[in-house]
Amino acid sequence: MAPKKKSRRILPVLVVLGLVGASGFLTMELRKQEDQGVTEIRNVGILKGGQGAAETVKAKGPAKWSRMENPARSVLRGADGQVKVVLTDGARTAKLTGPARTFAEPASTASKVSTTDWVRVMPEEWSEGAEKEKWFKDWYAENADSKEDDLFAFAFQYVAGAKDKKDANGVRYAGDAHFGPLNQAGSETGDLRLEQSDFYDYLGTPYAFRDGGVGSPEAMRANSLDCSGYIRMVLGYRGRYPLMSSDKSGDGLPRTANGMARSDRGVDVLPLTGIAQKDRPTTIDQLQPGDLVFFKLDTRTKERLDHVGIVLGHDTEGHLIFVSSREEVNGPTIGDVGGVSRLDGNGYYAKTLRSAKRL
Repeated sequence: MAPKKKSRRILPVLVVLGLVGASGFLTMELRKQEDQGVTEIRNVGILKGGQGAAETVKAKGPAKWSRMENPARSVLRGADGQVKVVLTDGARTAKLTGPARTFAEPASTASKVSTTDWVRVMPEEWSEGAEKEKWFKDWYAENADSKEDDLFAFAFQYVAGAKDKKDANGVRYAGDAHFGPLNQAGSETGDLRLEQSDFYDYLGTPYAFRDGGVGSPEAMRANSLDCSGYIRMVLGYRGRYPLMSSDKSGDGLPRTANGMARSDRGVDVLPLTGIAQKDRPTTIDQLQPGDLVFFKLDTRTKERLDHVGIVLGHDTEGHLIFVSSREEVNGPTIGDVGGVSRLDGNGYYAKTLRSAKRL
């Protein structure tokens, strides 16, 4: 049994704003000094049969569907030309446009992400022409203007200071999460906290997977989510994306970051070419909020990718930010402890990014 973990003293702020102005940005990166230049990133693509256009092209008349490539996707625009939903072939996550929200963690970063993007999981994978199918019409009618919690809301329900939420049986399914128990051999291995805390460890209740396997929680991992366990909690347990019981058994989202990155589920928006420094993606233009991003942080894991996070969006300074569970802050964060949470530039995580997937 590991020593009792101390509560983190970071208070998150989640507010809804109509418009957010630019703010000053000053941050300290503990691992490496990052290039402070701002890279403007847009989710661009090529119109099917056309020469190329950004997703801000205006349209006239009633709402209209169009097709774009890289990756192949369907886009619905309203009569005003504004994007209402983006649906990627082979993926179940949908990016919808809704009211603006601002996600911030003021005690650990100056970054604030103000976004009108809402990401939800559909009951089926998208394919061209599925807008005509009943399952999608029913799903979209229910979710197009919904203010119910989406994947981003779920994600921030586990950061430091998040309020507890319990179900009808008294099971705590949300609230401040730890990364994992303290590592008693930390001085020898270099790891402050132990990995392998999955969503059922956080819940403290057994979980029956569809393949017949059962996840049995360990008491010392209660209220803990390692990086992949956090993704499985947000996308799987809360978002209802199917879950595998391991990397090799079942049908759905694998257990580890490496398993997720190499899975045939979803769409590889930044294909994995290798894990060496030279294999860092040359562009991240294809990324959009809700995508999973995978990193190679630890040389001891050899050929395995060892960290995963979720793209949140651009902060008020134009940097592309992601959220993940990390041992340095003992839980989910968009903070700067151990390296700023930017995917652009030349910071620690930007340099160790290797691939990305849209589930």
